[in-house]
Amino acid sequence: MLVQPDRVHRALYSDPAIFDLEMDRIFGRAWLVLGHESQVRAPGDYFTTRMGREPVVVVRDEQHIKILINRCAHRGSMVCAEGRGNVERFVCPYHGWSYDRGGELKAVPFSQNYEPGALDRLRLRPVPRVALYRGFIFASLAEKGESLEEFLGAARASFDDFVDRAPGGELEVAGGVFRHTYNGNWKLMLENHLDGAHPAWVHASSVAVARNAPDPDGERYSDIAVRQMRQNGAPDAVWEATGIWTTPRGHGYMGDYHDDDRLVAGMGNPVFDEYRKILIGKVGEREADRILRITLWNTIVYPNCSFMSQFRQLRIIHPLAVDRSVVHTYSFRMKHAPERMFRDTVAFANVVNGTASWVLTDDLEVYERLQRGLSSGAVEWVYIGRGHGHDVPEKEAVRGKTGTSEVYVRGQMRAWLDYMSQR
Repeated sequence: MLVQPDRVHRALYSDPAIFDLEMDRIFGRAWLVLGHESQVRAPGDYFTTRMGREPVVVVRDEQHIKILINRCAHRGSMVCAEGRGNVERFVCPYHGWSYDRGGELKAVPFSQNYEPGALDRLRLRPVPRVALYRGFIFASLAEKGESLEEFLGAARASFDDFVDRAPGGELEVAGGVFRHTYNGNWKLMLENHLDGAHPAWVHASSVAVARNAPDPDGERYSDIAVRQMRQNGAPDAVWEATGIWTTPRGHGYMGDYHDDDRLVAGMGNPVFDEYRKILIGKVGEREADRILRITLWNTIVYPNCSFMSQFRQLRIIHPLAVDRSVVHTYSFRMKHAPERMFRDTVAFANVVNGTASWVLTDDLEVYERLQRGLSSGAVEWVYIGRGHGHDVPEKEAVRGKTGTSEVYVRGQMRAWLDYMSQR
């Protein structure tokens, strides 16, 4: 009853009891994006993150990537402080219990005081399912379920685009991480990132400044900001012509809009020409041109990830409460591309995803206004009917008739209902 074809009940965003069920039935079952293999390149490399409410450690042992629940088997302390590094052993700070990189218990102070065999089965609990796709690390807390490739479906193409753009397919997380928190529900971010109807309104002030700025010449660091803000103010016809798709698992992606000569060092730029030559040397001219013709913008991997393959940005959302969320944003370097390409990636990150971004700060303000409005009981329903009845099936996905269709929200809500209805 909470999810209708063209509307959803406000309780999906405001009811703590529903949030508790989401942590169990969605974040406790779905494949979640955790990071990239470049973050754990050598044996002992690790980083900490979360899977819903579960704190976890992603670590490489001598051969494989393991994901361990970050909780000592003794009294429950987190054994690994939040962050990243390299370890030989995970040692609990409370009583000194020591575990190897695979989570096996190796040393217990005062072990002679336990009953024989009492410690035999104790270890750091492993997450039951771990898989990689094109170097991206996924995990699920559910013992059984569909394979990762089945889960991704048509969204595999977005990861392929992300990796194929790197000469030799070599990407690495670089340049640090942006972290920001907002006082709103986790679903608000995922809905916003495929919304072509909001930029001209939410980002009106920065659009106005950019329109009066000197024309970009492609050399100054600020030029990427000017181009991005002007694109946010594109005419309605441009947004209507954008492609917008959703898939059965709630994933979605936007395309047919931004190309490489609009926002980054692009066609005709010496840096881009050098990059294209390197890519041709790896895959040949025909394949390089095919790769560079793809114009995906944002991709949503439901329920916890958003990324931009053209601009090498990855955003992972961590729900903290029904009305509080934290987002981690990572930038990627293409190892064999000109260094200027990474400079542009960092510049784009500062413009769009940084904590002082002209774009992000606008969005966060709107998320919080949405949350306050949805916490009111005077109006029960949220209307998601733009384009309803005109969606177009396409192979593994459904496309909105126009680029401002809310087909992607309806897709996310159908996936939400599927997860939440399972017992």
